[in-house]
Amino acid sequence: MSGDADIAAIGAVLAEPARAKILLALGDGRSLAASMLASEAGVAASTASHHLARLVEAGLVVVEPRGRHRRYALAGPAVGELIEAVARVAPVQPVTSLRQGTRAYAVRYARRCYDHLAGRLGVAVADAIVELRGDTFVVTRRGAQRLAALGVDAAAADRARPCLDWTEDRHHVAGALGRDLLSRLVALDWVIRDEKTRALRVTAAGRDGLPELFGLDLE
Repeated sequence: MSGDADIAAIGAVLAEPARAKILLALGDGRSLAASMLASEAGVAASTASHHLARLVEAGLVVVEPRGRHRRYALAGPAVGELIEAVARVAPVQPVTSLRQGTRAYAVRYARRCYDHLAGRLGVAVADAIVELRGDTFVVTRRGAQRLAALGVDAAAADRARPCLDWTEDRHHVAGALGRDLLSRLVALDWVIRDEKTRALRVTAAGRDGLPELFGLDLE
């Protein structure tokens, strides 16, 4: 017989700032080398290895062998949702430089939430294609037309799942539809990944295509 969930065990793992920074760096579904994660966390390589081992042991991170090297990634979308959920109730870190402010704005505007689009842009796209009925997203008729024009299979419409956005406090689209939607936006070169953060940048093509297709005001 199983007992209640041991929230304290996960809390102990998240309580270390360096481990929290590692999880945030992996929050967009990427697999990264230990050296890059050490840089993100601001710790030495040996310290990062210790923290990564703890995260793997806790089941939050998995190791992906790449030849002679190893890369690390979140253990699955549930961990990505955990990061979003904790971020919604966590205090906001103060911005002390222009660089931090620019990075914070980019993450809030558009980012990957594991494998789907989040941030202000993610919420705006959700408003254009789905409506929330109870705890379920339903694709609207206009939304289905927009998805078809984008090249996303309308059959994925019944696989839409709401994910509460931690910066906007509203829902963006997760699940299989969210994954397919973001994959298509990337394939069209409407959004591209930032090389160092989980932020997404809207390209010139996206600045033309997103307003035209979804009726968005990108400003």
